[in-house]
Amino acid sequence: MSVSKIEKTMIGVEGHITIVDPDTGEVLARKRNAVNFENMSIAIANLLANEVGSTGSHHIATMRFGNGGTTIDGTGNVTYKATNTSITTGTLYNQTYSQSVDETVSGSATNGTEVSHTNGELYSDAVVTCTLDYNVPVGQDTLDDSTNMNGDYVFDELGLFTANDNMLTHVVFHPVQKSANRKIQVIYTVRIRTSYSEV
Repeated sequence: MSVSKIEKTMIGVEGHITIVDPDTGEVLARKRNAVNFENMSIAIANLLANEVGSTGSHHIATMRFGNGGTTIDGTGNVTYKATNTSITTGTLYNQTYSQSVDETVSGSATNGTEVSHTNGELYSDAVVTCTLDYNVPVGQDTLDDSTNMNGDYVFDELGLFTANDNMLTHVVFHPVQKSANRKIQVIYTVRIRTSYSEV
């Protein structure tokens, strides 16, 4: 870089989810997410500065599920609502379940986070894995044959939240029923990409 030029750094955040049945390998949903950029910028700055802050930690702590992201009319047409990522106080439309993905809290090998990076690449991934086993959540239907698409555990939205309850991401997708006859696993990848230009 020339000493007479200024380096302009750019940081981008993007992500996507894949929901699978880990026993059969069936992909139940695959979708890109929306990012709450204000909350994400606060989290990244606090994590880089190793600050906990007055309201708690900024690391990814929970994956939250809801059933308010879509509406289905009498003929089966699905309408997807906009994501709630434009304000710092954004939440799911109707949260019905929350699962810890902080290994220090969950103590689970199937619910946690990890970082993936390839040397030489200008991006790193925070990969969040959340597994809802057969017996989770309590109160679910026995079989995945519900005709009630408004049931508590017919999920059509989910998001990642920090330990201080700030929403980082929100995704709305085609309804997926969680029932006692199958487990589901959500693999949520949040990609942090950097680049620069000289100005």
